[in-house]
Amino acid sequence: MSYQREFEKKIKVAVIGIGSHCYRNILPSMTWLPVELVALCDINETAVFNTASQYNCHAYTDTRQMYEEKKEIEAVFISVSAGLHPHLVMEALELEKHVWVEKPIAVRASQVQEMLDYAGNQIVVAGLKKAFTPAAQKAREIAGSSEYGHLNSILAVYHMSMPADGIRILEQEESPNWLRNGVHPLSFMINIGGRVLEVQTLVNDAGYGVVTLRFENGVFGTLHLASGPQPDVEQYSLYGDNWEMNISDARITLRRGIKDFNYKETTDYTSPGDQGGCVVWDINSCVATLENKAEFVQGIYSEMKYFCDCILQNKKPEMGSLMEALEVMQVYEAALLSSGKPVKIRRNY
Repeated sequence: MSYQREFEKKIKVAVIGIGSHCYRNILPSMTWLPVELVALCDINETAVFNTASQYNCHAYTDTRQMYEEKKEIEAVFISVSAGLHPHLVMEALELEKHVWVEKPIAVRASQVQEMLDYAGNQIVVAGLKKAFTPAAQKAREIAGSSEYGHLNSILAVYHMSMPADGIRILEQEESPNWLRNGVHPLSFMINIGGRVLEVQTLVNDAGYGVVTLRFENGVFGTLHLASGPQPDVEQYSLYGDNWEMNISDARITLRRGIKDFNYKETTDYTSPGDQGGCVVWDINSCVATLENKAEFVQGIYSEMKYFCDCILQNKKPEMGSLMEALEVMQVYEAALLSSGKPVKIRRNY
């Protein structure tokens, strides 16, 4: 863990789109990245010039002009609306720039496929931040360990509804909440569970219910589309043969059961030693450590750092890759089209 000022080698970067999310999360996260911020670009002239003055870099309202004048740019961070992402990503790739792009990466899976076909040797990472959270990292560790292992099912609880008329939404390339925020639980589940074989949506007239995911490796996933008050509480549960992991926001609980449990005879819920019971990981909020900052808890820093590491190490990304982003978008579309019937994921790769 280093600060920007401590890195000897830095990537010259530009940021496209400096709205509220970028200003609050993406730009501040660069404090811990090996980057040199060269330019900012946004159609909001007042915002981009004020922000560029704050960060002591150049401001632009047109990407072409930025690229022409700042040829030293090696990579771009793109954070605009989903409908604009494909054009900006393809433009950057055409100019041989590495690309980090915020979620949702696009509005159609076919647009991601086009990026994949065109990327060449350029590194592209999608902002699937839930796959980069400390909770997801711990879930992968437990599910992939020899001590625990063998994941059977995943449950995600997320406050949102499934919009009606999915065909129209896709044809008109709209960006419903199911796209803008549904990619969060989908990216977590897909990153842990792997490739999806089949998707089925079962919801009531209000759009609340479940989206089921059958993974190719036999794992079964249930995404509960829940109603409820604001602010939301995000929850995930993973179920193995002899273990269970519960994630509620940043708090992680690994349930290992009672050692030598016997329904008729067990009298002690504490069980001898430390091999049974629960292990809990939680942030420490009484001190100003980085672990309790949203950039770290929600995976924003980790996804951006991973992108930078891939560039500096000249390696193709595995997490947040275009392949993983395509998988998420294919599941997103299948859920929209299901109408209660199973939809198989069709692939040409």
